Amino acid sequence: MKALFIFPVFMITCALSSNLMAQTNNYYIDVHHLGAGKVTAAAVADAHAKDLAVEKKYGVQFIKYWVDESAGTVYCLSSAPDTADIRKTHAEAHGLLPDQIYMVTSGKAAKIKGSNDLYLDVHELGAGNVKAADVAAAHQKDLAVEKKYGVNFINYWVDEKDGRVVCLSQAPDSTAVINTHKEAHGLLPVSVEKVKQGQ
Repeated sequence: MKALFIFPVFMITCALSSNLMAQTNNYYIDVHHLGAGKVTAAAVADAHAKDLAVEKKYGVQFIKYWVDESAGTVYCLSSAPDTADIRKTHAEAHGLLPDQIYMVTSGKAAKIKGSNDLYLDVHELGAGNVKAADVAAAHQKDLAVEKKYGVNFINYWVDEKDGRVVCLSQAPDSTAVINTHKEAHGLLPVSVEKVKQGQ
């Protein structure tokens, strides 16, 4: 009888511990600049599979990643206790450490529609110059204009500390992304990269 009582208590304790760990995790985007001509989507998919095999050891959950093959850049979105655990996961999995890691808050995701290419655009607005609420308002302005340029904004992530915003969209080309931002609110990205998504 004692053993029957202990087992449910153990299971409840594990579930609560798991929930607490999930609640304390933050979202991060880590960026790898590997150089033009040094990245293929297939190679990143292989490295990502190695990350997934190791991530639980460090309390990390890799959610999605994006590859710009032409520039040799990889962006990874994860949930993790801290940046050190992301680095430890990458180090053990394949040894490719990120050049930057940003703690971010996420917008509300929309669905991918049709067959237009995916783009990540990055806004560098400066430390202390970005609030998530302001980005949410700017995003609504993007949504009001996007159809005019054939764009579908899927999500955005805000790094309030460093004043950085990363937007994911589908578009006919990078110019359409820039024109949407320009008409919607005038906040232009410092870069727009055509990417392939994995998860």
